[in-house]
Amino acid sequence: MNTATFDDLLCRTLDDGRLSRAEGDALRAVLDEHELDAHTSALLRSRVFAAAAERLVDPRDRKLLDWCEELCKVIDRPDAPTAAAKRTALAAFSPGEDCRRAILEHIDRARRSLDACVFTITDNRNSDALEAAHRRGVAVRVISDNDKAHDLGSDIERLARAGVPTAVDRTPHHMHHKFAVADGRLLLTGSYNWTRSAAKDNEENVVVTDDPPLVRAFDRHFGSLWKRLAARG
Repeated sequence: MNTATFDDLLCRTLDDGRLSRAEGDALRAVLDEHELDAHTSALLRSRVFAAAAERLVDPRDRKLLDWCEELCKVIDRPDAPTAAAKRTALAAFSPGEDCRRAILEHIDRARRSLDACVFTITDNRNSDALEAAHRRGVAVRVISDNDKAHDLGSDIERLARAGVPTAVDRTPHHMHHKFAVADGRLLLTGSYNWTRSAAKDNEENVVVTDDPPLVRAFDRHFGSLWKRLAARG
């Protein structure tokens, strides 16, 4: 991996002392180009601490930063025996409330960002949760199908009025995805549309996983769709 590109991005985000969403996306894009092993990940973490240390003036602050780095090494052990056990892997099926419950829990878990790409959203309970996440400061974005966005009961315009950034595809074809990525680390996907009929009548499924390659693939695809669709207005 070319660490010069990584270091350049670190310097940019250090200029104002905060990691913006755009800067985080740029860093993730660089990291996603490589299969990082434990050694490389540890090397990059050390460069983060080294870059921060260069900006410190008070020696006591440097000592505190060293303390943080050593603790991270202890916590981030790649051979930790409980690492596999902590994986998230869940499957839910409808009819019934399991799929809807999984969606609500997924939205409620989001702390930084929630990107939802769903063919049709008419279940107010899911839309209520999206609005609540938006109000608590989560960066929520929603993509839906343009035809379904104008269906009776669609919540896309309601979400837009509430200030949630939304986009639709505006093509004769369908944006038929049903997935959501929370905080860039947790994926929910499956056949289930976010509608009451999907819970009440249909044979549907939802899968939730934190498998990194899968999450990255869906995260990248959402970003690509958003860049293309949101630009059309």
